[in-house]
Amino acid sequence: MSDPATLHADMVQWRHDLHAHPEFGFSEKRTAAFVAAKLREFGLDDVAEGIGGTGVVATLKRGTSNRAIALRADMDALHITEQGSLPYKSTHDGYMHACGHDGHTIMLLGAAKTLTQQEGFDGTIRFIFQPAEEWGQGAIAMINDGLLDRFPFEEIYGLHNMPGYPVGQFVTKPGAIMSAEDVFEITLQGIGGHASRPHSGSETLVAACALVTNLQTIVSRRIDPTAVAVVSVTELITDGTRNVLPGHAQIRGDARSFDPAVSAQIEKQMRLIAEGTALSYNVSVEVNYAREFISLLNDEALTQEALNAARDVLGSDAVMVSDEPITASEDFAQFLNHVPGCFAFLGNGEDSLPLHNPNYDFNDASLNAGVAFHTAIARRRLPMARGA
Repeated sequence: MSDPATLHADMVQWRHDLHAHPEFGFSEKRTAAFVAAKLREFGLDDVAEGIGGTGVVATLKRGTSNRAIALRADMDALHITEQGSLPYKSTHDGYMHACGHDGHTIMLLGAAKTLTQQEGFDGTIRFIFQPAEEWGQGAIAMINDGLLDRFPFEEIYGLHNMPGYPVGQFVTKPGAIMSAEDVFEITLQGIGGHASRPHSGSETLVAACALVTNLQTIVSRRIDPTAVAVVSVTELITDGTRNVLPGHAQIRGDARSFDPAVSAQIEKQMRLIAEGTALSYNVSVEVNYAREFISLLNDEALTQEALNAARDVLGSDAVMVSDEPITASEDFAQFLNHVPGCFAFLGNGEDSLPLHNPNYDFNDASLNAGVAFHTAIARRRLPMARGA
């Protein structure tokens, strides 16, 4: 049986290996194989691969209870070129673990090893290692592949590291904790031409710039000020060059909200603004608007259970109930559409670089806290019978 120091040293080694070999959503073949091999090495009752593409689900059953819970971690990396000079820097050019999913995976592996060796629960634990969280498709893919029927469970828990909070700080809240994310792509089509003769066509760059500015009025002037809404343009692409006025321009971005009615209003106003702007600049426009992430809503009772489990192992001073939700998104929300549960944040250090930064790194000092929470919530929700 591993002692805590040995387990932590092993987890650090495992995480550095995954960090050096990042894989994008639904391409996590090496990562999934690594996870499955470790789970089998630990002695899990059943390890299933290829769930929802590259997902892995392991089952650990002890005692006689018919109750089952799930613990989930995400495995995918981002399309970002890693900077810096870490000895375990990404070896896959153009990809990196810039969101800490390598750490999430290893914390859950550590919990699986601990619970297999030390037990202390009565029932079934499903360890879910999910692909493709970053683009919001992995949870749906696993559910559509029969996750809930093949590996049933009654509630689910997940963690995400959070820069800015001290290492070991546990933060969550009941109800809405993370926003929905809608994505949009607006295409403007006109007539390009020579930069010296703008009057001879209907170029799209000035129209696109005007549209980017006009879209800012959705939140400032067209949404109730008491509602939470964010509209962000993240890309502007044209087919022009230094002396060529573009005839084609594309605007991409995303919108965040917590209320489906606000999401619907954002889309409606975006279409109206796009059509009006295009008309005034004599170009055509097409708006594609899609809802990629839904709001993440924690169950109130199970959030209290998660908070109490965290207090038991991390101490009351390290546990905080957040006052406000955040406008980032998480596809863990898809699981909560089917079963109740709780999603929480774990501090990555007050000096940690932001998530999705090319120099970001998961803080190995928080690994033990993640393992402690996972094991504590499992034992709390699957308690041993009195006298067992």
